[in-house]
Amino acid sequence: MVFRVLSLGVVLAHFTFIVFVVAGGVLVRFWPKIAWMHIPSVIWGIVIQFTGGICPLTPLENFFRQRSGQETYTGDFVIHAIEALIYPHDLTRELQILFGVAVILVNMVAYGVLFLIGIKNRR
Repeated sequence: MVFRVLSLGVVLAHFTFIVFVVAGGVLVRFWPKIAWMHIPSVIWGIVIQFTGGICPLTPLENFFRQRSGQETYTGDFVIHAIEALIYPHDLTRELQILFGVAVILVNMVAYGVLFLIGIKNRR
């Protein structure tokens, strides 16, 4: 039971991290110091998308799943756990790169707006 709860905790942490990477720039508007955590997280998310790598949380979740008697999986967490929410059924390498570009663009817009707001507030 403990390992099942731990595996669920890893899933929730992983999902929260993904949301933070994509939309965390909005939080920077209200808590500017969070940018020091958000920017490296965005870089990590982009690197994982562009390289096709697997986040270290995925093997950790599988470890807990195996210890609790649950079925493990191979491959990427996003494809396994939240594919129906944000990824198409047949994920291709090209789509994965497109998602990485989308993360860059969303965050460029968020930080661009924050930059413009900062300039406007200084006048």
